[in-house]
Parts: sequence; C-alpha cells; structure tokens
Amino acid sequence: MYNNALMASKLLSKEEVAKKIYTWRFLGDKIVFTNGCFDLLHLGHVDYLSKAASLGQRLVIGLNSDFSTKNLKGNNRPIQDEYSRAMLLASMFFVDAVVLFDEATPFELIKFIQPDVLVKGSDYTIDKIVGADIVMANGGVVKTIDYIPGYSTSAIEQKIKAF
Repeated sequence: MYNNALMASKLLSKEEVAKKIYTWRFLGDKIVFTNGCFDLLHLGHVDYLSKAASLGQRLVIGLNSDFSTKNLKGNNRPIQDEYSRAMLLASMFFVDAVVLFDEATPFELIKFIQPDVLVKGSDYTIDKIVGADIVMANGGVVKTIDYIPGYSTSAIEQKIKAF
C-alpha cells in the first residue's frame, strides 16, 4: 500500500523546496532539476527520470500545472490533473521533490532553485534549453538524455483515440 503522506511530503511549494535544497547543499548533495507535463506516465518517462536522478543525489521535478499544460498542449490536455500527476511522480523512490509552476517555461523556477545539473531530453540542444544559461553561469552543467523510441504521451493519446 502506498504511503500518501510520504508522496505528499514531496509535493512542495517554492519556499518549501528552498528549505530542502539548503539542507541538501549543506550535506554536499548535487541537485538535479528537470521539468515537464508528465501527463500520462509511461516507461519513457520512468527511464528518463531515473537517468536524470543518477546525475546527482537529489532530483527535483518542475511540473507544469494544469493551467500551464493546457496553454502548452491545447484544450484537451492535461488528461490527468496536476495533483494526480504530481503524486505519481512523487511515488518514485528516486524523486525528491515535485514543484508545480504556472508559467509557460520553468525559467523562474530554475533561477530560484539554482540546480547543479539541468536535464532535458535529447530532442533539445543545450542552446535551446530554458535556464541553461543560468545553470552554467553558476558552475553547473546541462545534460540531455536520449528517449526510448516509441514512447510518448501523444502516441498513447492517439492510440486511445483510435479505439
């Protein structure tokens, strides 16, 4: 049985994550940050996030809110509400914090968190990754991770619509 209190303890506000990050940095932990909508969690997401987590000691996920996801993906999205998406991400043992954001990009959140490692999928080039300039200016690194071919929320959505 899942421990809802444990999962909920990973869903943090900016202020709450700032306190955690302060402690983690004091302990010498490397903070990894990535972001996305993570609308229908699938093997591609799990693979990507586990690889991101392996780049440091603490993984923080910036999660597009329902408002942000709808603005990015269209009126039919998100399929799952932000609380459901956040709790699914928080249930993963290698995820340390999930922070919702309403903006179109996580720029302000990245600026606030100041991660040691910023991660995006390899469909991005480093010069196109939002916040890369901030992370590198502070001595951090920006990494891209290859996706598992054939896994995407859009592909799953199309498969469901075909039924």
